[in-house]
Amino acid sequence: MSEQTDAGAVEQPATFAFTEETRKAAEAVCAKYPADRQDSAVMPLLDLAQRQNDGWLPRAAMDYVAEYLDMPAIQVYEVATFYTMYNLKPVGKHHVQVCTNLPCWLRGSDAVMKACSKNLGVGKGQTTEDGMFTLSEVECLGACVNAPMMQIGDDYYEDLDADSTARILDELKAGDTPKTGSQAGRTSSEPAGGLTSLTDLGSSAKGGDA
Repeated sequence: MSEQTDAGAVEQPATFAFTEETRKAAEAVCAKYPADRQDSAVMPLLDLAQRQNDGWLPRAAMDYVAEYLDMPAIQVYEVATFYTMYNLKPVGKHHVQVCTNLPCWLRGSDAVMKACSKNLGVGKGQTTEDGMFTLSEVECLGACVNAPMMQIGDDYYEDLDADSTARILDELKAGDTPKTGSQAGRTSSEPAGGLTSLTDLGSSAKGGDA
């Protein structure tokens, strides 16, 4: 369950409604599902509501999505409180989410968390006084081969260590855009030590004689 689920600890807005832009995006999502399966759109619609509301989901937004999809509100609450991608209290401009699931832990996610906490001056689940950064510990983010990793906003930062983690945060503090993906110089998910197979394409593969 997300650390961002203490909805009762923050001031909740009384109402919520999609803007025209968000409503059009929601209609496009719902059009992908049969008329009798509209509740299948609950996850992307919660994401749209969260993006509209500065990165967090108030109860009014969850109730609105429930009514929009004609489904029980409790089912929407169940989804929103299960996944760490939904934040039930305000988060900073930069939401730093460090994966500490098994592959990342084995590759040093503890050092990444410590580097984040030291650099930002906050613990997990906390937000910096200037409201710029929130630090969260999350489960698998789906890039295990490039562990350890963290997600900030919509960007993935992989192959991290304490130094590269601090550098990324410093660049964000300065208003810069850090390099995404692997911080160790490898391309995508190629072997960290370089290619170990298919290193020499034969003449036949190059179009020569068989």
